[in-house]
Amino acid sequence: MKTNVKYTTDTKVELTITLGAKELEAAEQVALKKLSRDLKVPGFRKGHVPLAVAQKNIDPNALQEQTLENALSKAVAESFLGEKLQALERPAVEVKKFVPAQELEFTAEAEVVPPVKLGDYKKLKSKREEAKVTAADVDEIIQRMQENFVERKAVKREAKRGDEVIIDFTGKKDDVAFEGGSAKDYALQLGDGQFIPGFEDGIVGHKAGETFSLDLTFPKDYHAKDMAGQKVVFDVTLRTVNELTLPEVNDEFAAKCGPFTDVKELKSDIKREIAAQKEREATEKLKDALVSELTEISKVALPELLIEDQMRSIEQDMMQNLMYRSVTLESYLETQKFTNRDDWLKREVRPAAEKRVKAGLILAELSKVLEIDISRDELAAQIEQMKLQYGAKDAKVAKQLENPDVHRDIANRMITDKTVEKLVELHSK
Repeated sequence: MKTNVKYTTDTKVELTITLGAKELEAAEQVALKKLSRDLKVPGFRKGHVPLAVAQKNIDPNALQEQTLENALSKAVAESFLGEKLQALERPAVEVKKFVPAQELEFTAEAEVVPPVKLGDYKKLKSKREEAKVTAADVDEIIQRMQENFVERKAVKREAKRGDEVIIDFTGKKDDVAFEGGSAKDYALQLGDGQFIPGFEDGIVGHKAGETFSLDLTFPKDYHAKDMAGQKVVFDVTLRTVNELTLPEVNDEFAAKCGPFTDVKELKSDIKREIAAQKEREATEKLKDALVSELTEISKVALPELLIEDQMRSIEQDMMQNLMYRSVTLESYLETQKFTNRDDWLKREVRPAAEKRVKAGLILAELSKVLEIDISRDELAAQIEQMKLQYGAKDAKVAKQLENPDVHRDIANRMITDKTVEKLVELHSK
């Protein structure tokens, strides 16, 4: 077999492959074995017809076709492997010359993983941020804990900012109640900014038992396009005004928060937790910074197939996120100043996809340089952990975790994670 490699683009190759009589004979023998399995010849059991007999009884055209198929399939796989080319798609094959039992010449074209010119990963400038815990950090957590044990006392005075109010309300546009604008026994802390501007301020100064109306206007940039900039009226009934009192931070309070004997012990524990969290955040920031820096100083062509795949993934994730937030794509495009979906794909999605693809190719190359791999036991343990975490909740996910392709994806992610961790290790000494 002879193979000639020609790059038609930075990411696409065309292999010209020539097979001789020897390779074609081997392909024919494989074809004979395959076709003879279903051959019926008097005096022989199905599947046990000798090849010499089978050859006389098999349609020559069918044999030639199967021989060609076998020869092409085997030669394409061996050629790409021999040339150390990783195809990103099924190669497009075109037969140029075929003389049965003598010669076969064809081309195989496909996008491949391109060569990577790796930057000096040992001399990156990014450094870990120092994880400092301040008294303000501790006080912030303490305040949150106080809010968990807040004391509520119904009062007859006028409501003020900081109070909790229980209200019934109905929102109307042009005297018609609009969707999502009504509720009963709704608990609202005045000053939290949960509602549109003017709503909470309009409740301030009223007492429990009062019913009143608020003439308001939705913000022009409101996420629901049909309500943006619209004038509305809210009919409000104030049921209860609760004065909120935070508990005193003392030893008794510390005991309520956990197995602590005093405030000092509580604050020490909070400080340790914050420090651990900031260390984790500093590590993640360093990972991102190192990968970004290495990506900048490395060079690699980006296959369009990988970019398109990442674009679909990013778009899918965005649609799910918007659905979770009850925001339409059209509303998002408008608030972010995109003219349409194509403009969004061009200016936001594609650059993000290109960045992901480049980083992925560079980290894959770095993993080879650093000789990073995972064992079968490591992969099995990870899959088992994922089954326990997700499979128990979702039968579909559990089934997917049995798929060999999914196993390969998991393995690749694990290798990538190990590679980034090694990069961090090299720059943490």
